[in-house]
Amino acid sequence: MKSKDILASSNKTIVILGPTGSGKTGVAIEIAKEIGGEIISADSRAIYKGMDIGTAKPTIAEMDGVVHYGLDLVEPGERFTVADWKEYAEQKICSISASGKVPIVAGGTGLYIDALVFGYSFTQDAKLKYTDRKEIDPRFEIFGIRVEPDDQLRQRLRQRIDKMFGEELFEETKMLVEKYGWDSQAMKSNIYWFVWEYLQGRMGLEEAKERSFFEDWHLAKRQMTWFKRNEEINWLELEQIKPAVLKCIQNEQRK
Repeated sequence: MKSKDILASSNKTIVILGPTGSGKTGVAIEIAKEIGGEIISADSRAIYKGMDIGTAKPTIAEMDGVVHYGLDLVEPGERFTVADWKEYAEQKICSISASGKVPIVAGGTGLYIDALVFGYSFTQDAKLKYTDRKEIDPRFEIFGIRVEPDDQLRQRLRQRIDKMFGEELFEETKMLVEKYGWDSQAMKSNIYWFVWEYLQGRMGLEEAKERSFFEDWHLAKRQMTWFKRNEEINWLELEQIKPAVLKCIQNEQRK
């Protein structure tokens, strides 16, 4: 089935985006439980198997029975392009809608989301055919988590790093290094490098945590810069997202 045919068979799809640490996964889960939804992750770090704690994937307990897609798709180092993700997401949107559920795309990888909602097309070698932003497909409703002032997000990121750093993350890092080494970009683009430096005694614990925080902070800033290009995003405070999505779904059901 071609991409346009997949989307043509779908109903409304909710997109919840925001920078890393903004709370989008948690609110997406709350909404999914409320409306009978299933979540498709739009996170280019969460696609990797074995990278769980260091990429802040939701745990089974945090998922709270909500079906998640887009996690653990490939091994670190295995090629997986934005074109691959777009095709995967479209297939999941189709199957979720066909089952009577509401698809919820949640994540912070702007290129993934743009490729989906703007309908980007790709050559056979997964290169973008065009990057001009045409109209968003009306079947997508996009909600963004507003994180201003910056201090709020910085505090959330610091709290997340403090929670992450512990024996489970240390063991996960050792396993990943032993299995994959440092050859893949996936390993280098996460916080595992700082954890490894600490485990090797080349960096103190507080320095490792601080540098991990700044890695996430710079990622968040890059993500927000990307998102601001899209004028179709409905920016709301975190606590406003759920009521707005519920209203959107109710309006859709009345049609």
